[in-house]
Amino acid sequence: MGLNGKIDKGLVIVVSAPAGTGKTTLAEMLTKKYPSDIVRSISCTTRSPRGDEVDGKDYIYLSKEDFLKKVDSEEFLENAKVFDNYYGTLKKSVQDLQLQGKHVILVIDTQGAMKIKEKTSAVLVFIKPPSIEALKERLDKRHTDTEENISLRLSWAKEEMKKGEHYDVTIVNDDLQKAFDELECFIKKKESELCSYT
Repeated sequence: MGLNGKIDKGLVIVVSAPAGTGKTTLAEMLTKKYPSDIVRSISCTTRSPRGDEVDGKDYIYLSKEDFLKKVDSEEFLENAKVFDNYYGTLKKSVQDLQLQGKHVILVIDTQGAMKIKEKTSAVLVFIKPPSIEALKERLDKRHTDTEENISLRLSWAKEEMKKGEHYDVTIVNDDLQKAFDELECFIKKKESELCSYT
């Protein structure tokens, strides 16, 4: 990237994918490669931390009551309920980062992505698993979900994949490095379009 000095306002890049497809890993690869150009927006959630997740780094963990207060005061760019938990992206966090000339990457589900598409000029990236069978295998290997949760996630994944057609680009994550190269190439293209208008 490296065109940052010429950008007054960064892009909002939305990355969605079924659970276990690698969206978080790909977002982290981008922020590690371009730490001064791309930052990840940290979503708020009412779910409990998993494994070694850290408050303020992986998510901002809120009580249901605090989350709903923020909904009422319209502090979220988008918010959704997924599997009995609430998730949301704070408007002010995203806008502040954009005004610093940074591209802001949001790792959110398809419900949230569609809401953001209505409200902003965000670019939408859908990461697709090679197949539902491959996705089940990945979820099994993570050892973070019960069989019941995995079944729920797989049926939800089928619904999410139908929404992939509303995204600007769909990338199949069959090979992590290849998927990353495609994602990087797409963002560079969008950044150069942005620079040609500024």
